[in-house]
Amino acid sequence: MRRAGLLALWRGEAEAVSLPPVPAGFVAVETVIVGVALWSTWRRSGFLRRQWDAGSGPRRAAVAGVTASTVAFTALLALGSGTWMLVAWLLGGLCGITLLLSDPAGGPSDA
Repeated sequence: MRRAGLLALWRGEAEAVSLPPVPAGFVAVETVIVGVALWSTWRRSGFLRRQWDAGSGPRRAAVAGVTASTVAFTALLALGSGTWMLVAWLLGGLCGITLLLSDPAGGPSDA
């Protein structure tokens, strides 16, 4: 097996991990669940909305990263692209950890 980095994978030179076909019913249910989860976190009292409103550049970038990676993970799972799905999951996790470890938005401050 040939070892390759992300650039080789991007160019299509490396073998990608492909998943077996996902049934259309599962994709539909998954899309509804992710849509409801994003709606609840982006509504006025939701976690991502509070983080966005209280944040500056880096915090807003992390919120955008969590949102984009959630949508990308869902789409890539439906398409069966295991390698890029894993990349989206890892990037979303890093952005989520950044948000959780930062100063909580709307919480009491120590000042």
